[in-house]
Amino acid sequence: MAARTGSADLPLHGGRVPEWLAGRMQRLGLVIVEAIVLEYGRAELLRRLAHPFWFQSFGAVMGMDWHSSGITTSVLGALKRGLSPISRELGVHVCGGRGRHSRKTPEELERVGDATGVDGTALARASRLVAKVDGAAVQDGFDLYLHGFIVTVEGAWAVVQQGMRPEDRTARRYHWLSEGLDSFVDEPHAAIDGAPQGEIVNLTDRRAAKAREAQLELVREGPEVVARELARLRPPQTASLPLPHLVMPHRHEIQPQDVIGRRIAGALAAARERAPIDFAELLLLPGIGPRTVFALAQVAEVLHGAPSRFSDPARFSFAHGGKDGHPFPVPLRVYDQTLDVLRRAVDRARLGYDDKLAALRRLDSASRRLEKRASQGYRFEEHVAHERERSRDWGGRTADSARPRSRTSPEGQRPSPQLALWDRTRL
Repeated sequence: MAARTGSADLPLHGGRVPEWLAGRMQRLGLVIVEAIVLEYGRAELLRRLAHPFWFQSFGAVMGMDWHSSGITTSVLGALKRGLSPISRELGVHVCGGRGRHSRKTPEELERVGDATGVDGTALARASRLVAKVDGAAVQDGFDLYLHGFIVTVEGAWAVVQQGMRPEDRTARRYHWLSEGLDSFVDEPHAAIDGAPQGEIVNLTDRRAAKAREAQLELVREGPEVVARELARLRPPQTASLPLPHLVMPHRHEIQPQDVIGRRIAGALAAARERAPIDFAELLLLPGIGPRTVFALAQVAEVLHGAPSRFSDPARFSFAHGGKDGHPFPVPLRVYDQTLDVLRRAVDRARLGYDDKLAALRRLDSASRRLEKRASQGYRFEEHVAHERERSRDWGGRTADSARPRSRTSPEGQRPSPQLALWDRTRL
């Protein structure tokens, strides 16, 4: 039986992703998905997408606003566009989307069935049932507006849906996973994201089986019986189940408590100290230096990290910044070099050469090994100030400006040894 894994409060954001970021998100999302499939298989990709903490981290490392509900729309859109040309080759298809695109999901799944041989009719039925359960059986006050259905050639699937409450500008994301799913109406969710919004009527809870049966019986007996029973109802006694809850605040700025500093420090140390020795395979491209290797370390963790490593999704925005300028503008030169290294690594792996992907695995391992020692010298505010100071040099951009002004560190402050090397070496 699929298990519910947690919840999160997601502020509802509107607007569009600028073209300069949308294209890069599409390419980065594609190459990360390819790497996961090559390293761990399609089933593991679905498990990652069904994990709400990983999904938020995935969006953050791609340069989206770290806390925003917009991560859901933009990530699914980037994956759909990026995977479309190679869906048959990779064996992964992304269907659905936002608004009118969500309503076309069953048709898309039927076409996937025709192209791959999986039961498209059954997939379309699953899509409709998932939407009905989250839209009607779980009455939590959120109106669904997005439905993404990711399916593999084996017929396995994951669903990511999102609902909104415009009156308080919050969103809730729902995750489904076909693996281990025995029933659509008896605790089927892999996860539900969102802040508690008062009392929730959840008819998918296994304890509600008798309630579902009673409702069917009432419908069969007619409206008079229903009216009589409604008059006799008393407020139910409910018990809340303790679940991990990830709080995503409405503020845009990232604060020290939003990240686990030792994890960032470990990636910084791996980029500064070990890159020349352990990751030569990543440094053969002109201009690749510690700042890009640091970004690659964050991406490597998205590829290889254990579930417990994604408890602070804000940390992954330190790879490529955020389009809202938090924690700093998106450094396009770093982003493009990250894309270049990852694309070459995946292309070589497809040809049977695993050296560059192996280097990414070692980079992830080195970051974790160095965390304890490196964290003693890590200063969050200094790190953010340094990135903003170098923003112009690294091609920093936000959604509101083509090239933001450089921001300087506080007067008299000197960069720590972890950051100073970036001023003297290749990017």
